[in-house]
Amino acid sequence: GELMQVLYFGWVRQRIGVAGEEIELPAGVVDVRGLVAWLKTRGPAYEAGLANLAQVRVAVNQELATLDAKIAKGDEVALFPPMTGG
Repeated sequence: GELMQVLYFGWVRQRIGVAGEEIELPAGVVDVRGLVAWLKTRGPAYEAGLANLAQVRVAVNQELATLDAKIAKGDEVALFPPMTGG
């Protein structure tokens, strides 16, 4: 499909307020870092959920990735806190 799935977990989800959404990949966005920057422009809840990228982990198509990972239409991007034992 043309749409990208963006999923949120843990406190990222709690702050943003949705478990996931389908978006059209914004023009000029080629990697996860750019996607996150765009998401943060969407409102205070996104700002809060994605404020500290050092505390956010990324998976692209269910594989752990970095903020520099390339993304394309139809990908699934998940954003979540670091998995801790607690």
